[in-house]
Amino acid sequence: MSWGLGFRALENGRGMFSMLPDFNRLKVFYYIYLKKSSVAAAKELHITQSAVSQHLQKLESEINAPLFTRLHRRLVPTAAGDRLFRVLKPFVDELEVGIGKIKKAQGTPSGLLRIGAPVEFGKAYMPGIISSFRKKYPEVTFFLKLGDPATLLPIIGDGELDFAYMDVFSNDGQIFGELSGYSIEPFLEEDVIMACSGEYYELNIRRDHSFKHLAAKEFIEYKLDASALLSWFNYHFGRSPIQLNVVLTVDNVQAVIAAIKHHLGLGVIVSHLVAQEISNATIIPVRIPSKKVINKISLLQLLDKIPNQSEKAFQRHFRNEIHFMGISALQPV
Repeated sequence: MSWGLGFRALENGRGMFSMLPDFNRLKVFYYIYLKKSSVAAAKELHITQSAVSQHLQKLESEINAPLFTRLHRRLVPTAAGDRLFRVLKPFVDELEVGIGKIKKAQGTPSGLLRIGAPVEFGKAYMPGIISSFRKKYPEVTFFLKLGDPATLLPIIGDGELDFAYMDVFSNDGQIFGELSGYSIEPFLEEDVIMACSGEYYELNIRRDHSFKHLAAKEFIEYKLDASALLSWFNYHFGRSPIQLNVVLTVDNVQAVIAAIKHHLGLGVIVSHLVAQEISNATIIPVRIPSKKVINKISLLQLLDKIPNQSEKAFQRHFRNEIHFMGISALQPV
């Protein structure tokens, strides 16, 4: 094991580490204890015996207790020495295992991946994609955090997520929030549609997609201010209805889809979540002859982050799986 822990006692506002001995001296003590010899410890550490003796003397002075008794060219641990070794041994064992895992993750996918994703997109696709990935790389485990950009960005910034897939672009291509510290790679496009059930469409829409006709129908919304519906009208017609007949407000995409299937009215959803229903005409998109409403989901991570092999492998796998599902995955730049 390579220690490389040239820490010295750190002083901060609360004195963190100020009571701990120098870590290099603890390393020297650890090898003296294992070898029961300062000469053998010096060889193991590639330093002089004199340096070993000096480290030991300073450590004993720091903790105010003798750690060894010399007996016929052997160093016999004192009670304090035994106790200190019992404290150090689990730390060293865990350190060896941890460093081994870190090194392994640089060569082959393994260890913990911490990923963020939009709530509904994540619930719909991430468990299946994680499952298929683990069939290839069973030594990779996952922490998945679902949320909006306001939830996920601070967690990435604090290093608690390795990367996240987020919808950070508005329909006109503008970026939401301050993202100068992050790399942003547009990853896939979602087709945002107004839709209703096939039954509702035949009874109430009847192929009339005019502003006046649509604005008079029943709607399902996510928020009390009807922002999603008003944005959809404004985008396609350049104006929004003065008042909408919102019969259900529920802050959940799957609930909106369920309400659409139960013929409650029109709602704004993304097409890939109901691709099968659209193909069999259970759900009918209300298409307007103008630009599509596109929501972009991007891959975000810290700007200077160097992805390890696990992260690279998952991102490739995720792109392939999304493409296989028929979702419009963008090609990497």
